Amino acid sequence: MERREFLGFAGIAAGALGGGWPLRVLAQTGGDAAFNALADRLFYEQLLIEPENATRLGLDKGTRAGLRSRLDDYSEAGKEASRAFNERALAAMRGVDAGSLSAAARLNRDVLVYKFEQDLVGEPFGLDDVENPYPITQQSGVYFSVPDFLDSQHPVENADDAEAYLARLRAFAFALDDETARQRREAARGLIAPVWSIDLVLKQMRALRAPSPEKNAMVRSLVKRTTAKSVAGDWESRAARIVAGDVYPALDRQIALMQQLRGRTRPGDGAWRLPKGDEIYALALRKATTTDHTAEQVHKIGLEQVADISAKLDAILKGAGFTTGSVGARLTALNASPAQRYPNTDQGRLDLIASLNAGIAAMTQKLPRAFRDIPSEPLEIRRVPVEIQDGAPNGYYYSAPLDGSRPAIYWINLKDVADWPKYSLPALTYHEGIPGHHLQGGYTRSGGNLPMFLKDYFISAYGEGWALYAEQLADELGGYTGIESAGYLQSFLFRAARLVVDTGLNHYRWSREKATDYLVNTVGFARPRSQREIERYCASIGQACSYKMGHTAWVAARTKAQQALGDRFSLPWFHDILKEGVMPLSMLERRVDERIAEAKRG
Repeated sequence: MERREFLGFAGIAAGALGGGWPLRVLAQTGGDAAFNALADRLFYEQLLIEPENATRLGLDKGTRAGLRSRLDDYSEAGKEASRAFNERALAAMRGVDAGSLSAAARLNRDVLVYKFEQDLVGEPFGLDDVENPYPITQQSGVYFSVPDFLDSQHPVENADDAEAYLARLRAFAFALDDETARQRREAARGLIAPVWSIDLVLKQMRALRAPSPEKNAMVRSLVKRTTAKSVAGDWESRAARIVAGDVYPALDRQIALMQQLRGRTRPGDGAWRLPKGDEIYALALRKATTTDHTAEQVHKIGLEQVADISAKLDAILKGAGFTTGSVGARLTALNASPAQRYPNTDQGRLDLIASLNAGIAAMTQKLPRAFRDIPSEPLEIRRVPVEIQDGAPNGYYYSAPLDGSRPAIYWINLKDVADWPKYSLPALTYHEGIPGHHLQGGYTRSGGNLPMFLKDYFISAYGEGWALYAEQLADELGGYTGIESAGYLQSFLFRAARLVVDTGLNHYRWSREKATDYLVNTVGFARPRSQREIERYCASIGQACSYKMGHTAWVAARTKAQQALGDRFSLPWFHDILKEGVMPLSMLERRVDERIAEAKRG
């Protein structure tokens, strides 16, 4: 694919999105049908400028099959196309006559207004996302995301898919150069990641660059999958030529820039080091939590919750014979117990993943006690790729595509299995899998009355809050045995401590070392795992606060419903709210109040 063809696609997409009269006509028509048509038309138009999302959702087929050969446009033209779309979509949603809609459609319209407002919240600061202010970090950038995307989400079932893979591999070089140019421009504004982040970036880039072209992981992925599907073709040599002639030179240029910027980055670790950093962090915190809590308030809430959860852990640990030292010190001692460790070997990692699958199977049998109409999407548990494990989170979740063409994926970072003592693993599985992200996402994706945008929408405070609530629910369903209950409470302690360290780093100007010490001493996680977490909160600001703030909202909503309904309350009834899709916490509170009133009316 020629560069002019690749870059020209943004212009084509922008042209397709121009001429807003059809959207105004739809908005003015009114009624649920017109609103749904408007929302879905916007959804499919956005796929034109987000080809990677089209693939991730399994919608790069039929008339959109050409999207499978393209990556997102990381050029300035591509960024402008996204901004223009969000502005136009927001205007269209605001133009819908809410009075003409049913209650369900009105809620969906309100959520979409919120979505597009949040997509534009960084514009006054020239940021695509206030939570992720740096173009390139140890956990963000196309060098990090595209190889993983090609391996885990681009399908290879036939020769056309393999050809599309090669086209995307070639486009990867353009994307690298576009992002290099962007990082160079943003560096002039002071948007350069901390020096330790750049060191991690360079380590990961060099790991991607190190193999001979034919042994590069992106080449091997294509060869492995074409071989598995018996797709004839000279895929190895063709892919290797692209890596050698296009990708590696572009990667070399990005490495050279990051080496240069290493000497220019400002001291410090948190958001305060950014120009207008306090304002940016305040917006990031508001976006992450969907509340108006200040950094000072969030920090105080975190300290109070740390004290409360530590007291509960204290009793459990004493009962298990761990009586000496602080709660964090005793958790550290528990982590080091040989009985709690898998061997740090390939077989140890396989055994660890097998235990996670067994936990999923056992919890699946318990779900009917708390849920109805349970989704049946498959879930696969995988190790985070070795090439990105130094910067990747400790655990995360990829939803299944809307067409069901591949399972959802729950990733776990197994750089060192010592990070995962056995007692801590059930809580992680219930968080990432069921009844956490996987179950909640399954309800959303199967929601028959939701516009396409909302079938795969994610608000961190809602989704991560639910996943923490799911850990608590798993306890009620009998999901923990013996000392595993300490793992569940340690998970809660970890999320409460996040409120302290995220605000400490980004508002109170804590150093990375001070924040790491606090996490190790308070939560009892191994220092390497704790440091990776702290580094995450420096690169992605505010997001870590969404978990416990969201969990608090979910617990408050359930408590309110139980107190209001008494014997008429049931867990399946309460959890049916998942079918209504993701929403900000203020809307969640409103919907729970409305559902309580409906239940009282009979």
